[in-house]
Amino acid sequence: MDRTSTPEPTPAHSSPASPAAPSAASSIRTVAVVGLGTMGTGIAEVLARAGRQVIGIDVSEAAAAHAVRALEAATARAVRRMRIDEEERRAVLARFRTACELSAAADADLVVEVVPEDYALKHEVFTALDALVRPDAILATGTNALSVTRLAADSARPERVLGLHFFNPAPAMKLVEVVSSVLTAPTAVAAVTELARELGKEPVAVGDRPGFVADGLLFGYLNQAAAMYESRYATREDIDAAMRLGCGLPMGPLALLDLIGVDTARTVLEAMYAASHDRLHAPAPILGQLAAAGLTGRKAGRGFYTYESQDSPAVVPDERTPAADAEGGAAVREVRAVGVAGSGTMASGIAEVFAKAGYAVVLAARTPEKALAAKERIAKSLARSVDKGRLTPAEREAALAAITPAGSLDAFAEVDLAVEAVAEDLTVKQQLFATLDKVCKPGAVLATTTSSLPVIACARATTRPQDVVGMHFFNPAPAMKLVEVVRTVLTADDVHATVRAVCARVRKHPVDCGDRAGFIVNALLFPYLNNAVKMVQEHYASLDDIDAAMKLGGGYPMGPFELLDVVGLDVSLAIERVLHREFRDPGLAPAPLLEHLVAAGCLGRKTGRGFREYARR
Repeated sequence: MDRTSTPEPTPAHSSPASPAAPSAASSIRTVAVVGLGTMGTGIAEVLARAGRQVIGIDVSEAAAAHAVRALEAATARAVRRMRIDEEERRAVLARFRTACELSAAADADLVVEVVPEDYALKHEVFTALDALVRPDAILATGTNALSVTRLAADSARPERVLGLHFFNPAPAMKLVEVVSSVLTAPTAVAAVTELARELGKEPVAVGDRPGFVADGLLFGYLNQAAAMYESRYATREDIDAAMRLGCGLPMGPLALLDLIGVDTARTVLEAMYAASHDRLHAPAPILGQLAAAGLTGRKAGRGFYTYESQDSPAVVPDERTPAADAEGGAAVREVRAVGVAGSGTMASGIAEVFAKAGYAVVLAARTPEKALAAKERIAKSLARSVDKGRLTPAEREAALAAITPAGSLDAFAEVDLAVEAVAEDLTVKQQLFATLDKVCKPGAVLATTTSSLPVIACARATTRPQDVVGMHFFNPAPAMKLVEVVRTVLTADDVHATVRAVCARVRKHPVDCGDRAGFIVNALLFPYLNNAVKMVQEHYASLDDIDAAMKLGGGYPMGPFELLDVVGLDVSLAIERVLHREFRDPGLAPAPLLEHLVAAGCLGRKTGRGFREYARR
């Protein structure tokens, strides 16, 4: 298909070098690519640069001519960047020719079909190819939503039919999913897998089910993001910023849906839901509404966002763009001194953030010794920043001098903002807020850093719930730019405005959300992680293949199992239970495999074993 489920990574032609020419043992030397949209053109480029003879076929002469121009432009860029020389460029261009008739594929060793995602159209192409190509030719479909098995069964050569799912843009993205059905001959799978390696790609073998590995995980997440936006829980800008800054993703989910194509995403989700009957895969109604209105994303110039023109990546303001004075002129309370309650990693990190921004910080722990130990941890962190050139020695000393350790919350008597970062236990937090209510001066803002507990429950433990707000920092707090600002139904306007102003001063990006389980990031991240566990539990794919698929095909900085082991399986299970309890959706129930590992004490890196084993320190 023309637009697949991938982020927009580095420019499409930025790979450092062309893959090697085919070896003498290679069984696939001539390849026909049927469909010369964005994806087909990219695949043709990859094949031609790898030494294959490529026949690009499209019913549209304009599409065929565009593919030739695209290859000329791509190879010219490669010459300018000194990745190939002019002689190599001429050789690549000579290996590519186009045609408007399927008969041009008659002598191909492999035919890769990438026509639009419509079963009737694909079936028509395969039926015609059956009568044209050699008996030993392999037929591959580029679908990521339709049944490869059905296409194979309807073919005259089911053992030679498989799926070959590239990711967009094909020249840059390393992942290729090789999809076999119960009818596919192992020799065909082996030949195509070897081809993928010779193209410089990382092939992952998968079975036939909608979405395969990468899209099977990605599209559920995208669907939930669309539903979150549709419910007006958060703005499109905040949803996208939260996932980019909180998870390190190259694109936010709504921008990614626009890149993929809203109509394409809905087609994939329909296929996934038909197979799984999981409500998380039932397309959010907004996807159908946008598609019906022709607002299909970048290709139409408008989808969740509005673009400069069709196919342009440049977003322009529209009627849904937040105004610069979105706070509506709400008053802001003065904040000079900040109290941070807690002595763990998160509390220390938050105290460091405030101190570096010039606030006077009181760091309170259960004992003076714990508070001093936390300040020592901050001193070491600041020293590392000096070593890396991020701070001057004078700035380090000023930040340390701004932090006053204390062994009691009584030291918060004069703070303007109190931030708790203690254990994620509601009873503990409620007791702490009851204490803050007594010791903090009138008008002080009281904030919780909870990532999964109800902020309103903390607020109700005080006599001033209007002063309570959520400030969910991400770990490590000094490095992560995101803060989820969680407003309850009782939070005052000036408290909300004050926290946003404080975020700006400490150089964090605030995103607004309501007081419900998971807020933005965890509500979108943990169902995705849970679905990855289910894939392994169902023996659909291995840990390594799933992690590779999401890093290479989705642009994720870490695979789901790498991330689960870092976060902690017990922490992940607790968050998933909270989400399931809040939303009552069967699809959010924690995977039994995750529960079993936690029960066995396999909690991830911190115990030396989670989904993988780790060397003990």
